[in-house]
Amino acid sequence: MSSVNEADVQQAITRAHHEEWARVVASLTRRFGDLDIAEDAAAEAFATAVERWPADGVPPNPGAWLTTTANRKAIDRLRRENKRDDKHREAQMLSDDDPPEPVGVIDDERLRLVFTCCHPALAMETRVALTLRMVGGLTVPEIARAFLVQEAAMGQRITRAKAKIKAARIPYRVPSAEDLPARVSGVLAVLFLVFNEGYLATGPGSDPVRHELTAEAIRLTRLIRALLPDDGEVAGLLALMLLTEARRTARVSATGELVSLDEQDRGAWNAALIAEGHRLVRERLESGVPPGRYQILAAINAVHTFARDARDTDWSQVVALYDQLVRLDRSPIVALNRAVAVAELDGPEVALASVDRLEDSLSGYHAFHATRADLLRRLGRSRDSRAAYERAIELTGNSAEIAYLTRRRDQLG
Repeated sequence: MSSVNEADVQQAITRAHHEEWARVVASLTRRFGDLDIAEDAAAEAFATAVERWPADGVPPNPGAWLTTTANRKAIDRLRRENKRDDKHREAQMLSDDDPPEPVGVIDDERLRLVFTCCHPALAMETRVALTLRMVGGLTVPEIARAFLVQEAAMGQRITRAKAKIKAARIPYRVPSAEDLPARVSGVLAVLFLVFNEGYLATGPGSDPVRHELTAEAIRLTRLIRALLPDDGEVAGLLALMLLTEARRTARVSATGELVSLDEQDRGAWNAALIAEGHRLVRERLESGVPPGRYQILAAINAVHTFARDARDTDWSQVVALYDQLVRLDRSPIVALNRAVAVAELDGPEVALASVDRLEDSLSGYHAFHATRADLLRRLGRSRDSRAAYERAIELTGNSAEIAYLTRRRDQLG
């Protein structure tokens, strides 16, 4: 087989993993009622594709091939475990005899998977990790980087989560209408993190932006918005994602370097996504209901995307919105982002004093050191700035960001 064909097959396998992983896992979980079996069988099916497709060619319907192969792998495993009869009966019950669900719930297999992974019986950090693995198809190292924890600890977290779902008999379904609003905030946190992993991908050798993850997070958020049209935070998260996604093509240069917001070609931003995001932000403002975290973040992004030139940015409005956000979310990352805006309004010295107070909380976070490096550069403290850039480069896993930070460091002279 020619190298061109091999490259095509590799591309097809990568595309199938991006597009089909969640569907395969969701379908197997629905049938077998076991996340562990679903994950392992899906992984085995993809491993089989890596072996077989280069020789046999890519099947006409990769998703169907993977689902069928994964089902066979799962049944083989159950036979090996001598539990086939019990499990088979359970699978039949799950797949064939479920009572019809009430009208109005979301008819999407992957969202059942999301709500199961986001069950309140699980700790929030566990819900997010499990969803990134089961729905997003991210590897354990990628998730560990997103959480700033060791790989082994993250692997254990996911294993324990699957065991808890089984032990607590957490049902594989979309919650009832009355339980839904309370369950949605956990799902939104998950989708935001999936979006962020796509927006600033951290895998070695992975694209700086993984569009399939941002697109999937937006798609699932749109579905939840269709179900809960009056929920302000669902609308806020969708607006935030759209206004961020609108800038995607301008965020990375032709040479693979991150382009900062003030240097981006605003003509390359997606005008349709910006218009939709602004409309959602306006709708929420006009509702008169006090905004939640995602609505405030969306409003901040609306201020940035409203300015035709970076110099036209209304920084006093951005700082005022961050002041509102700090009252709802006292996380050090919010305080760091507020300091970036303060630097534009009150100067780098005032901002640096705020940033330095966050060192204990954020010493392992690359953006803390990158922010410090930029403020120190603006204050003419080149030696300190260089050290901060070097620490930021060590800590970031995103190739475009490494290129950007390296150039800024080297410009210090």
